[in-house]
Amino acid sequence: MFDVEKIIQDFPILNQGGTSKPLTYLDSTASSQKPTAVIEAMDTYYREYNANVHRGIYQISEKASDAYEKSRKKVGRFINARNWREIIFTRNATESLNLVAYSWGQANIKAGDVIITTEMEHHANLIPWQQLAARNGATVKYIPVTEQGYLDMAAFEAMLSPEVKLVAVTQMSNVLGTIPPIDDIIEKAHAVGALVLLDGAQSVPHMPVDVQALDCDFLAFSGHKMLGPTGIGVLWAREEILNAMPPFMTGGDMIKHVSFEGSTWNDLPWKFEAGTPAIAEVIGLGYAVDYLNTLGMDNIRQHEIDIVTYALDQLNQVEGLRIFGPKTPENRGGSISFTLGDIHPHDVSAILDSEGVAVRAGHHCAMPLHEKFGLAATTRASFYIYNTNSDVDRLVIGLDKCLNLMA
Repeated sequence: MFDVEKIIQDFPILNQGGTSKPLTYLDSTASSQKPTAVIEAMDTYYREYNANVHRGIYQISEKASDAYEKSRKKVGRFINARNWREIIFTRNATESLNLVAYSWGQANIKAGDVIITTEMEHHANLIPWQQLAARNGATVKYIPVTEQGYLDMAAFEAMLSPEVKLVAVTQMSNVLGTIPPIDDIIEKAHAVGALVLLDGAQSVPHMPVDVQALDCDFLAFSGHKMLGPTGIGVLWAREEILNAMPPFMTGGDMIKHVSFEGSTWNDLPWKFEAGTPAIAEVIGLGYAVDYLNTLGMDNIRQHEIDIVTYALDQLNQVEGLRIFGPKTPENRGGSISFTLGDIHPHDVSAILDSEGVAVRAGHHCAMPLHEKFGLAATTRASFYIYNTNSDVDRLVIGLDKCLNLMA
């Protein structure tokens, strides 16, 4: 049973007390809070079996290695990877995307090729492709976003040709909340021989993601947005693609044999994990996956649809407030970006903070999208498993205060 009040009790930061106003955290799109289970798992590692992995022939090192690799298998099952060897640990989704650009992209993108992405992407899913295209003489094209916050699929179909080698698209917009028609995008991209990369930084924490059912080729996501620690990300790719890719970084654990004449690379997944990894963070991510599995990703998605339904209804009653993105909760995630009359989003955020409501203000690492809508910035409220309708009510009360103060 999805009991939000019980869930809240699992998050120490939401139960601190001793302040004039309790924390209403509405910035999970940027980074989620961490449950006690994750915090304690990392603490236990450092207290009881802190050692490097894969190298030590002694008890605590073997225990650390076992915990590290168990987390990899948990993550693999979480997204239904074909094989745990397809799970590569990185620092974050940004590093995962750059890994693909530098390793697969440098080897496979050439002059005259086309990379397609969208106007709604986070900078991390724009800049690596722009840089790759600049190095190799390729072209980047962008699927337009409509005024309603959807991708222009007719424009996408018109872009498709045998020259398209990669389609890189978010599975859930961090600004608009839009959930694109990924199945259709993948089918059409594959029909012209292109590979498909999904930025799952927003989708993986919030809804079921099955890479086999999707039939995508790459998926990148971050631990800190899905109840896990910072400093740990994941790249999933098909095993045959990873085997053909050259290493991203060299040294440490990614080698099999080194001589003065040359080197050979380790097996997957360690071929892409050079140096001492983020051991505690990987262990913490495994416990975050356990926590999400206990709640059930279908239940999490339904909870967010329910709270976004309520939030859209309440926010639409605030004078002068303009919401960006799809109007129907079923077509969007838990992020709601908006403007409030002529009040600068930074002022909105500061006033809300004085009321104990934490939101994000700025361009949210999506400057081209904001420029398309003629905006310098928006305010963004984002919801997750520990938010309730009362959090929405506190947000609305805070926005009314903004209007009164800035009128």
